[in-house]
Amino acid sequence: MQPLEHIAVTAARAAGNLIMRHLDRADALKVARKGRNDFVTEVDRGAEAEIVHTIRKAYPDHAVLAEEGGADGQHDFLWIIDPLDGTTNFLHGFPHFAVSIAVQHRGKLQHGVIYAPCTQDLYVATRGSGAVLNNRKMRVSKTSAMDESLVGTGVPIRAGARLDEYVPQLRAAVEKTAGVRRAGSAALDLAYVACGRLDAFWELGLNAWDMAAGVLLVQEAGGVVSELYGGDDPLKTGNVLAANAKMHEQLAPLLRAAKPS
Repeated sequence: MQPLEHIAVTAARAAGNLIMRHLDRADALKVARKGRNDFVTEVDRGAEAEIVHTIRKAYPDHAVLAEEGGADGQHDFLWIIDPLDGTTNFLHGFPHFAVSIAVQHRGKLQHGVIYAPCTQDLYVATRGSGAVLNNRKMRVSKTSAMDESLVGTGVPIRAGARLDEYVPQLRAAVEKTAGVRRAGSAALDLAYVACGRLDAFWELGLNAWDMAAGVLLVQEAGGVVSELYGGDDPLKTGNVLAANAKMHEQLAPLLRAAKPS
């Protein structure tokens, strides 16, 4: 395991352990509202502090972009952190949430780690070295027929234009696929695409920390990740489609065509 990857794994496990210590008493936590359907707890902040502390001990000069703490520092290496992706799930004891940590070097993703503490599943990818789940190599699914595919998605959490944009896409996917699932953690959903549990995933309006690690996981597992509408970088626009190559080829035009003009 490479040094940067090792630190990312160590940090993710430490944050996951902290999260699990609070799961059974989530109803007693202090919860703040960042926006409509967007919550932050003391566990989010504590997990993020645990991750940043682990990184800073090893790499004090590296830059950090974290969901709760924002951007800190300037360096060729940038750590992109979501300490608890799926906070609403966590608050309800719904066991679909994860820690997500990615490392960029000069703007290019190099390492991605997603840790699901409820199942202790550890997803790890390093550019050019493939992706593994619990140390076993993983690949995207081989599904090629749209009507046999299981597709993940995320509903825009803010009301308004994005929901109007999204609903026609959801209808199109429901009509053409074997099923659509909205589980509430983009990071973990992307990990599921990487290991073949989902054939594809799309969402609008994500932040970089929601998907940076998952994007690399899918790519290193043999999948295709693109900006949903054909732009250059989903990490900048927040609109992402990830799938195996055959499904991406079919879903991209379907979802783009469904967008209201």
